Amino acid sequence: MGLTNIGIPGLIIILIVTLIIFGPKKLPEIGAAFGQTLSEFKRSASNLMNDDLEEQKVPIESAETDKKDSPS
Repeated sequence: MGLTNIGIPGLIIILIVTLIIFGPKKLPEIGAAFGQTLSEFKRSASNLMNDDLEEQKVPIESAETDKKDSPS
């Protein structure tokens, strides 16, 4: 039973508990901080994926220039 099986009732319970713990005034601040954290995580993951793709392209490009430079 993992987190993927929470469902709507579970989310409502989590929201109510969070509202009780932090209060209605603090909830928007927590939501904004969570959103910023999530967007930063996505940006970092995207940058890592792009870096990996660029590293994979470099050996291919250098191999192509080696073929052009070598006398056959």
